[in-house]
Amino acid sequence: MKTMLITGASSGIGRATVKHFSERGWGVVATMRSPEKETELNRLDNVLVTQLDVEQKETIQDAIVKGIERFGKIDVLLNNAGYAAFGVFEAATEAQVRRQFDVNLFGVMNTIKAIMPHFRTNKEGMIINISSIGGRVSFPLLTLYNASKWAIEGFSESLYYELATQNIKVKVIEPGNIATDFTGRSLELITDDSIDMYRTFHQTVLQKQLESFETASTPEMVAEVIYEAATDQIDRFRYLAGEDARFLMNMRKESSDEEFMNFISN
Repeated sequence: MKTMLITGASSGIGRATVKHFSERGWGVVATMRSPEKETELNRLDNVLVTQLDVEQKETIQDAIVKGIERFGKIDVLLNNAGYAAFGVFEAATEAQVRRQFDVNLFGVMNTIKAIMPHFRTNKEGMIINISSIGGRVSFPLLTLYNASKWAIEGFSESLYYELATQNIKVKVIEPGNIATDFTGRSLELITDDSIDMYRTFHQTVLQKQLESFETASTPEMVAEVIYEAATDQIDRFRYLAGEDARFLMNMRKESSDEEFMNFISN
């Protein structure tokens, strides 16, 4: 039985992925910040629910140890925990900037660092990082989120070459809009009433963002893409998830910067 450790498993893509892999006979270490609140996943076959907060290194190491104790081995790490800060960059506090990177980038790096000795001892392993179409295409009012996901893309691509020497694969999933709680607790609004000149722009873009989620793909669809990446046994690096993600990447490739940015602006 193969085993996957998933960060951010309490909701959305992470939760759907726990169920998807468990149903297919995988062992799953489903980690979250508040496992004591979980009432469903811990009843699934081959699932260990335990604490992991990517901002607290000690919980990362502890979750890995518990996962290995339960299943004997971890084969795949899925870095899924993340959120988006939404609003004009000028209004962002230093704390908001730092937390966006602490969770979306440094949390990923810390989790990978913690599991690497285990993978190297096993002489194999796989790291799957949940990026975003926002890691290759930028959107207004998502300066911090886009920056963190572009960093994930560059970090993961460079890591791909390094870890290939250790028989460890690195893959990236790039979802488009997904019908999760991303616009709820996974979205932090950046506001500053003293910077009033952005107000109309902010409201217009936010409304467009909310409307775009009406046709969003499901987290279950992303879980299927993750399963493909974990089991296809090829060296493919990037996996798009969602029709909107494929549409935007095709348009990005076929358009000039000016054409594409004009499209996003309107």
